[in-house]
Parts: sequence; structure tokens; C-alpha cells
Amino acid sequence: MSGAPRLIKGFLTVGVWTLVSRVLGFARDIAIAAYLGAGPVAEAFLVAFSLPNMFRRFFAEGAFNMAFVPLYAKKLGEGREAADAFARDAVAMMVAGLTLFTVIGVLAMPALVLAMASGFAEDARFDLAVAYGRIAFPYILLISLAALVSGVLNSAERYLAAAAAPALLNIVFISAMALAAAMPGTAQALLGATETPRVVGRALALAVPLGGIAQLGLVWWAAARAGHRLLPRHRPRLTPELKRLLVIAAPAALAGGVVQVNLLVGRQVASYFDGAVAWLNYADRLYQLPLGVVGIAIGVVLLPDLSRRLKAGDDAGGRDALSRAAEFALLLTVPCAVAFLAVPGPLVSVLFQRGAFDAGDAQATALALTIYGLGLPAFVLQKVWQPLYFAREDTRTPLRFALVSLVVNAAVAIGLAPVIGFAAAALGTTLAAWAMAALLVRGTGGMGDTARLDARVMGRIPRIVAASLAMGAVLWAVERALAPLWGGPAEGLALALLVGAGIAAYFGIGALIGAVVWREIRGALRRQR
Repeated sequence: MSGAPRLIKGFLTVGVWTLVSRVLGFARDIAIAAYLGAGPVAEAFLVAFSLPNMFRRFFAEGAFNMAFVPLYAKKLGEGREAADAFARDAVAMMVAGLTLFTVIGVLAMPALVLAMASGFAEDARFDLAVAYGRIAFPYILLISLAALVSGVLNSAERYLAAAAAPALLNIVFISAMALAAAMPGTAQALLGATETPRVVGRALALAVPLGGIAQLGLVWWAAARAGHRLLPRHRPRLTPELKRLLVIAAPAALAGGVVQVNLLVGRQVASYFDGAVAWLNYADRLYQLPLGVVGIAIGVVLLPDLSRRLKAGDDAGGRDALSRAAEFALLLTVPCAVAFLAVPGPLVSVLFQRGAFDAGDAQATALALTIYGLGLPAFVLQKVWQPLYFAREDTRTPLRFALVSLVVNAAVAIGLAPVIGFAAAALGTTLAAWAMAALLVRGTGGMGDTARLDARVMGRIPRIVAASLAMGAVLWAVERALAPLWGGPAEGLALALLVGAGIAAYFGIGALIGAVVWREIRGALRRQR
């Protein structure tokens, strides 16, 4: 299989398993909201968990993998053993470097928590976040290794295990909360906590490294089954290939650092508003569903594919790959963005409003979701256009663009916080995303036809927007028709009817006006089977 059909099959494989993980992530966050609400234990855990996740994006899915995947994909042209020897050297370097980094991070945890959320200072949340952070921080080593091995699998077009691995983390989280709640006496004795929220918080912190072990175990096993031998055979050494990797990764690392500073600015602003860290996290969970399913699928599949095509001089194939990725992204994310703008209240209240998560929390979370929804297409378009740079081993240009987005985010989040409160953090993130997406698209002007969308997708974009807006009108009308059911025992059914009406409206209207072509969807699904 070659060309667009193979690419779409890869998108679907990664997308379906990412959807499974995101659904489990919903279940996880629904449970966290019910047990902990937006209280101090919830905020402390969310900040503690964000620390290894922040560095994970920096070291693993960010700088290192953006540099590693194109180099490994090109090495495959010399044979799998040469490529795997390069991967083994990278594993050895990562283990040595991140083990030292993990030790430093655990020792410096109070400073890291203050850097992440200085609003916690002289607050019960600070000590909790430090304690949870020290338990969770070793996850950075485990998940970074898992990301490297996933890069090996994805470059070999084996997407299944790498796409399924994140689901294991959520399964571990859900199991830890269930066990802590089901056996409170035993959990209190084992975890050294007495109050139920703190028992659940400590169980969640312990689940982080355990989930990392599960993820690494799965992808390592899959790589071994595929014949990849990645266990280092000698001490870390700086080979010419690793020097090249570091030269390419350095600007990407700085760009990744800028992205994380963007997130840091948002959390710092939110930390000065009680409950805001949790509100933004729950809103993030909702908009990350389409972003994860579509954006991750595109990023994982498109980068190695473009790298191979550029090496082969296949400009036409590269343009087709970019165009199909953009089409796939917009087809699924534009309607999701409109839905977040049209009916954020029911989505948040039905999914999260129970237990310790009250109506005020739901209203604040819905506001954040609306703002994030405005930026959803920009987040996904970044995933489409960034591989054009990384496949060319150009990590400096995205760094310059990331610096511009940092200025936009900081100016909006910090400047508007005294005026609009915690919502400034979400607005800064959204506007920075659009700035970054616009710069990435504009910066491809000198890349030739490979970086230009073809006539098919350009003609379909207006139809996708029109079908999405029509769906938004249907959602608005159906939400009001179901008004008697919201807040009652049948609100789950009402949400299902609302979502079903939106899906039917979008795909039905989209088919009528040419935004959705069922023949193409059926063909992709047949190839997936």
C-alpha cells in the first residue's frame, strides 16, 4: 500500500486508539472531579502531574523526537540494523541524561512547584504539590523512553502499540482511584494519608510512574516482536549521528521550552484564582479529545512519511500527503470547534458536575472550553505544517515562530488577568496558537509545491465551514428543545441525543454540499480493516 490510502490508514489507526485513550481520560477526569472537585488536593495533583508532562513534551514528543524520527526514518534506508544501532545509542544517551535530570528534579521539587504555580506559596496546596511531584517525577524517564521506542515503531509504519500505550496510563489511574475508594482503610495504611481526598491524591501520584512502566513495557515488547533490538550494548557515547541529532534537536528544544513557558504562564495566572487550575484542566480534557485524536494521528504519521518522500525527491507525493492531512484535520476539528462554541454548558455539566464538582465549577469550565474551542483549528493546523520543517531538519524556523507566540500569550494572559480573571490564561493560549499557525503556514512560501495545498482541499474547506456552522445552529436549537432534561436524571440521555443530532446534521449536510464524501470514508475504512 502506498500514497494517500496508506497515509489515511495510518491516521485511522492512530486516531482510533487515541480516541480510546481520550475516552478513558474522560473517565479518569470525571472520577477526579467527583472525588476531588476543584479543591486543593485536585489542584496540587494536577500541578504535580503537569511537571513530568511538561518535560515529557520537551524531551520526548518535542525536541528529541522531532529530531530523532526523521534521522531514524532516513537511517532505515541503510537497513534496519544500522537504524537500530542509532536508536540504541540514543536510548543510552537518554537513560544517562534523564536519570540525572530526574534526581535533580526530585531534589528541587519545591522550586519547580513555585515556578509552575507561585500562587500556591504559603498555601496547603504547596506542600501537597511537592509531595505528589516527587512521587510522579520519575515518569519523565519512563515516558521519554516510551516516546523514543514509539518513534522507532512509527517510522517502521507499526502504529498500533504506540497509539494504544497512552490508554494504559488512564487505566492505571482509574484502577488506583477505584482501589483507594473501595478499600479506604487499607489505602490509608499503605499510603500514609487519613482524609479521603488525600488518600485519592496520593494514589493518583503513585499511579503516574506505574502507568509509565506499563506504557514503556508495551512499546518495548512491540518493538522486540517486530525485530528491533534497542537495549544498549555499551555505555553512552557521542557518535557522529548523535552529534547530528543534538545539533538538530537544540533549536527544537528551545522551541519546546518556549511552548512550555507558554503553558507555564497560563498556570501561573490560573494559580492566583482558587479553582482555576482545575477548571482549565477539565476544559483542556474536552478540547484535547479532537486535538489528540486528529492532531496526534497527523503528527505521528505525517512526519516519517514526509521525511521518506523528501529523501526520495517525491514532491508530488509530499504535496498529496500534506493536503490529505489538512483535509482530514479540518473535516473533524472545525465541527468540534463549533460545538464547543455552541453548547459548552451541557458538555461540561453532564460530564463533570457531580460530587465535589458543583455548578459554579461547571460554569467556569464551560467558559474556558469556549475560549479553547476558538483555537482548536489552529492547534491542529500546527500539527499539519510543523512536519514540513522537521522533515527538512529545520528546527530553527519553528523556534523563531514559537518566540512570537510566547510574546502574544504572555501579553494577553498577564495583561488581561486583572480585567477578565482566569479566562485570560485560556485566551492567551488560543491567540498564541493562531499566531503560531499563521507563521508556520506563511513560512513555507519557499518550500515549493510540497508545501502547497492542492485544489481538492482548497475547494472543500468552505464546504466544511458551512456544514459546521449549520450543525452549530442545529445544536443550539436541540439544546433548547431538551431544556427540561438538563440537570435531571435523564441528562445523560439528553446529551447523547444532542451529540447524535450534531453528528447527523454535520455529516448529512456535509454530504449534500460536498464537504463529506462518503465514498472516500468507506474506502478508508475498508483499507483499515
